[in-house]
Amino acid sequence: MANSGKDGDGAPKIIVDSDWKAQAQAEKEKLSEVEEQAAAAGEARGLPPADFQSIVGTLFSQALMYLGGMADPKTGAAMVDLEAGKHFIDLLGVLDEKTKGNLDEQEAELMKQALAEARGMFVEISRAIEQQMAKRAGGGAATGGKGPIIQ
Repeated sequence: MANSGKDGDGAPKIIVDSDWKAQAQAEKEKLSEVEEQAAAAGEARGLPPADFQSIVGTLFSQALMYLGGMADPKTGAAMVDLEAGKHFIDLLGVLDEKTKGNLDEQEAELMKQALAEARGMFVEISRAIEQQMAKRAGGGAATGGKGPIIQ
């Protein structure tokens, strides 16, 4: 009698191959090892964990850099690019809006502080630049022609 692939009552016969379970488990373990090695390699290179705090910190650092908070490694002078600084502050704002209601208390406080500080710095730097430009336009060379690089 030929095997029709059905059991005695006409229902399809399900054949469970135990090898696929072992193969799936082996692949899962191998994937876990690869992920652990990648995480260890990131830590070995000094990379921060891939988490919410790192995302906020990266965007905040970029805003800070463009608002003159860090010296240009090539020139040693503060670099101010208000448009780029505002872009990174706006990205923080988008992240804040898109994550509202999904953050724990610590993450929400981090976001609130980062946004408040970055926005405050933007206003402060913008006003300082306006004052400096007004002095220069009025003939006052109080800065000796030196100041932040404005792009």
